[in-house]
Amino acid sequence: MSKLSVSIGLTGKDRKKPTLLERDENFAGFAFLSLNLIGYVVFKLVPIFMALVLSFSKWNFISGIRGIRFIGLENYWKLFSDPIFVTSFINTIVYGIAMVPLSIFLALILGAVLDEYVFGKGILRLAFYMPHISSMVAVSMVWMILYLPSYGPINNFLRAIGIENPPRWISGSSTSLLSLIIMGVWQSLGYNIIIVLAGLQGIPRSLYESADIDGASVVRKFFSITIPSLSGTLFFLVMISFIRSFQVFTPVQVMTQGGPGNSSSVLVYYIYRTAFLYNDIGYATALSWVLFLLVFVFTLARNFIMARTNQN
Repeated sequence: MSKLSVSIGLTGKDRKKPTLLERDENFAGFAFLSLNLIGYVVFKLVPIFMALVLSFSKWNFISGIRGIRFIGLENYWKLFSDPIFVTSFINTIVYGIAMVPLSIFLALILGAVLDEYVFGKGILRLAFYMPHISSMVAVSMVWMILYLPSYGPINNFLRAIGIENPPRWISGSSTSLLSLIIMGVWQSLGYNIIIVLAGLQGIPRSLYESADIDGASVVRKFFSITIPSLSGTLFFLVMISFIRSFQVFTPVQVMTQGGPGNSSSVLVYYIYRTAFLYNDIGYATALSWVLFLLVFVFTLARNFIMARTNQN
């Protein structure tokens, strides 16, 4: 009998029915999976669906569920005439555009130096990584002290080197966002350095040895070997860092509360303030969907570029 006839004989009515033991095992497997499935539905899908419904509604949660009133696209039309939303959106974009490239550039330089010219790499890696794993509330409080306009260490240093009128940092409307950007660079630097160092370990040393034989300088090797070899790592850092920068909240809440005059307000903080200070849940969920779309677009762009890169 051929293999084809054997395979045909095992299909259809001649297929063996699962035994009692197999049914019990299948049931146990589905039972264990159902715990995760129920949790995913209850804590993920249902809140997402409710957020979508509420974004088309007017609701003060103090009034209870019966206070929900459907208003259609009014919340979304309101976005275009809301000056605080426009300011928060622009600040979010500016924060990401300024903080991410600077942090990755510094991480690339420091990572290359640590990999080649520094002893005690393990201790220095830990020292650089500590800000990333430290409590953001505690870190923000420390930077608040550093930024004090009158007695802060930063301004005292600036006065000591001859700057008579140093910036007011978080107290000034023109420098509050810059203050958050500087802190963001410092806080994310450790994580970026660790990723860059991991990428540097994967570069074959033979490339640098060949460049040395050809008489290439340190700068030439950096731009001709290091950066091209780290293109995938750097692209990963850029996309992840941008997505994280769009969700910055704790430093704004602790250090500036979006001020002075909304000069440092960002999307996540404005969502929080709209929902829990103004009790406008419907408008806050509409703002949340705008943030979701912003992150979603960057995620799609990342996946598309990575797919094209892998094909090439």
